[in-house]
Amino acid sequence: MSPIFQQKIIQVCDAKIAAKGATVGVSFYAFFANKNDDPELLMEAAEWWIREHKLNHFEKAVKIKSMIAEMRAEPT
Repeated sequence: MSPIFQQKIIQVCDAKIAAKGATVGVSFYAFFANKNDDPELLMEAAEWWIREHKLNHFEKAVKIKSMIAEMRAEPT
């Protein structure tokens, strides 16, 4: 997952948490516009969310933010 997309996920999670609190849930669709303008990135996010991590459709934004932060901290 690209660092730019990881940053976008963190920003979206931060905004949702700020607006609705720490219990707010998100789906991987939350990181995209309401149109399919980047199907490759959408599929990458779906793959990470569903196949790789077996997450539910909605997960807590704080959990997703934490998972992305851990990914970013791992050496490549």
